[in-house]
Amino acid sequence: MLFSSAAVALGLLPLAFAHPLEKRQNALPPVNSAMDESVLQLALYLEHLELSLYSGGFTNFTDAQYTAAGFPPGFRANVGVIADHEKTHADTISTILTNAGKSPVPPCTYKFPYTDPVSFVNLANAITSVGIGAYLGGGALLTDDPDLLTAASSILTVEARHDAYLRAGVRGSPFPTAFDTALTSVFAYNLAQMFIVSCPRQLPITILPKLTAVAPIPPPIPNPPTPAGTLLKFNFDPSTFFVKVDPKAPLYIGLINMVTNVTFIQTTSCGTGCVTVPVPKGAMGAAFAVLTTFNGGLNENQLTEFGALTAPAEVILS
Repeated sequence: MLFSSAAVALGLLPLAFAHPLEKRQNALPPVNSAMDESVLQLALYLEHLELSLYSGGFTNFTDAQYTAAGFPPGFRANVGVIADHEKTHADTISTILTNAGKSPVPPCTYKFPYTDPVSFVNLANAITSVGIGAYLGGGALLTDDPDLLTAASSILTVEARHDAYLRAGVRGSPFPTAFDTALTSVFAYNLAQMFIVSCPRQLPITILPKLTAVAPIPPPIPNPPTPAGTLLKFNFDPSTFFVKVDPKAPLYIGLINMVTNVTFIQTTSCGTGCVTVPVPKGAMGAAFAVLTTFNGGLNENQLTEFGALTAPAEVILS
């Protein structure tokens, strides 16, 4: 059987048990504002992505393949449980939106660049880190109803457990940082685009020019962590920028990581549309690099609103 039958809408259990089963739908939190809807639609967009990812990680490989790759017994079955959770999350968010008279965003068609159990898990770590960042960033915007914030937060904690389990499976640290990294909706949405083939409906969020980390895709979980000073290399197409940039102007990478928010690092050119930067001291876990002409003074929201030349590129540092 692909999915566990025990999957439930985590965080909504107290509400569900407080009412008869036939009234459970009425216990779900309301959608009180356009901001609530936009946060939920993005969360659903990412849950669809993760459901497709984890479903493939279960169906495309056998138990024997996971075992041969060095994963512990039962790992594939737990990938199926994670897929179950993602389906429950997606179904719950869809129901909340439908109850509010909103049309839930449908799934897209996806393409994931994994070829074996190890590359699948490395990719799942990268994508789940984006999901965690989106829930962290979106939670601050859910100010109209505490029940809705509680429901979103309860999904976030489960996503973090998924990621810890996956990381341990490839002998990485299950908790590489003391803090996770929040993402704005624009940055989270753009990070999802590299896996999208087509969508029956996109969200009304700006798609920025692409920045590509020149590294294996999916990025492996480094063990030991990437040391400070290690050069990161990025490619981009200057002709796609939304604003005119002087070719002689210095460029910077704004590295979004943990609660330090954004660290600005001047780039070194390695040719047209190519730059390198050293990993700054203290950067760990999943970090998100954005190309900019600003050398500091912006937080992530400001970088999103007017400072970014490109979408983020994710780098896994530990």
